Amino acid sequence: MKYSCGLEEAGPERASSISAGCSSANKKMTQQDQALKGRNPHIYNFTYSAITSLVLLWLLVACATASKTAAPKQIDLFLLIGQSNMAGRGPLDAAPKSPNPGIWVINSENQWVIAKDPLHFDKPTVVGVGPGLAFAERWLELNPKARIGLVPCAVGGSSIDDWQPGQKHAQTGIYAYDAMLQRVRLAQQKGKIKAILWHQGESDSNPTSNKVHEEKLDEFFARLRRDLDARDTPIILGTLGDFIVKKNPDALPINQIISSFPQNHPNVYSVSSAGLTHKGDVTHFDTPSARELGKRYAEKLWIVTKK
Repeated sequence: MKYSCGLEEAGPERASSISAGCSSANKKMTQQDQALKGRNPHIYNFTYSAITSLVLLWLLVACATASKTAAPKQIDLFLLIGQSNMAGRGPLDAAPKSPNPGIWVINSENQWVIAKDPLHFDKPTVVGVGPGLAFAERWLELNPKARIGLVPCAVGGSSIDDWQPGQKHAQTGIYAYDAMLQRVRLAQQKGKIKAILWHQGESDSNPTSNKVHEEKLDEFFARLRRDLDARDTPIILGTLGDFIVKKNPDALPINQIISSFPQNHPNVYSVSSAGLTHKGDVTHFDTPSARELGKRYAEKLWIVTKK
């Protein structure tokens, strides 16, 4: 006798595991059937029934577990883009808390998994805690029934010019815009983009780039809305850390652009990074600050969506 299990609700990794278990159970049952039936048919009937019940119970438990770990069919998508302070460089917790089953992320293999830090994979050896997960956790507190899908696409060290179609980022070899489009379109099979979170500008904090940053930002978001069919989707920009401006005065015009940009662009908003601190490199937010920034993104989105 052979056993099967409905795997349509299981993820690919879980489905493969269950299928392997089914195959192994079938093989063992066949061997035991032949040996036992030849010796004593009465004992065989009893044993066969007991083993059948146990195997079926195991399969039911496996199926139930697979269903629980499969991503929801419909989720609210949130796009995370920009450079390293969106990707996250904060040190990871020594004892991370249990992941929230209401928050999912599309990983480097384009699979939906329950989210945990680090979310990004632009620079695997240095990636850490960013604002994305804290944003999702706070958003879930404000919207307890939400099912969240994070789409992490930030690329550390990227300038606004690196976010053009066909542009290869020299540091990582990533085609930031093209890769983002591909991942978003895959993610959109499960839902709609509810907001776009952007944190970028450190790489444009120089006397040449900061003069044209607003114009390029305008072009970038116009293209992004068009390509993602996100005409009215809220876009939230985050200012650079105070420590960046203190270290590099050429970052001040970038922050001024970020703060004023929403005034002339509908459905665009900004959050401040004022008071947040760096991790010791005067460049990247430390872990508590990255999480606080994520909460600020969520609370801004809550305010604007309730208008």
